[in-house]
Amino acid sequence: MSTIAFSIWLRMHPSMKVAEITSRMMHFFLFFALLFPTVTGYLSNFPGWSIGLSYPEIINYDELLGIPSLPFRTIAGIVGAIMMLIGFGFMSISVVVLLDRGQGLPAFALSKKLAAKDIYKYTRNPMSLGFYLIFIALGLLAGSTFFTLWSLLAVIPAHITFLKYFEERELEVRFGKLYKEYKQRVPFLIPNFSKVSGTESANNND
Repeated sequence: MSTIAFSIWLRMHPSMKVAEITSRMMHFFLFFALLFPTVTGYLSNFPGWSIGLSYPEIINYDELLGIPSLPFRTIAGIVGAIMMLIGFGFMSISVVVLLDRGQGLPAFALSKKLAAKDIYKYTRNPMSLGFYLIFIALGLLAGSTFFTLWSLLAVIPAHITFLKYFEERELEVRFGKLYKEYKQRVPFLIPNFSKVSGTESANNND
C-alpha cells in the first residue's frame, strides 16, 4: 500500500525534493515491516507464540499452521548456508560500492551519483538480490516450509514491486537520462557476468 501511495505521489510531483522525501518515507515503512514481526515476537509472553523473522522464532510458523517442515533437512541446511554466504557477500559489496562511488548509504543517505561500476555493472539491484538470498536461506536453515514459501511467494514479489514501481521511478527523477541509459544496459536482478557494461559514473541507490 505504501509503495502504491508514494509512487502515485512521486508521479504526480516528479521533483528532486519529492523524490528524496518519498524515498526516505518508503524505506522507513520497509524497515518497519521487516522489524515489527521480529520485535513483537521477542516481546511476546505467550509460550509457543513467539513469532519473528529470526531463528528460532521462524520455526514456529509450521507448528502453528499444522504443516510439515521441509524434507531433506541436511541438504536444505547446506543449500541455505551457501545462499546465506552469497547473500551477505552481495549485500556487503553493494554497501561498500554505494558508499565509495555513490557517496551514500542505502535508505539512510541517498546516493549523490549513479553508478554502473563494480558489482553494479552486472546487476542494477545486487543488494536486493542478496536480501532475497538471505531470506530464502533463513527458511532453508530453519527447515520451515511456511517461511521459505512466504519468502518466495510474498516477500520477494512485494519487494520487486517496490523496486519496479517506486524505486526505479525515483532514480529516474533524481538521475534522469543517465539512469535510463544504465537501466537499458544492465539487467534488473540476475547478474550478467558475460556482458560487462562500463561507465565511470557512481552508484545506484538500491
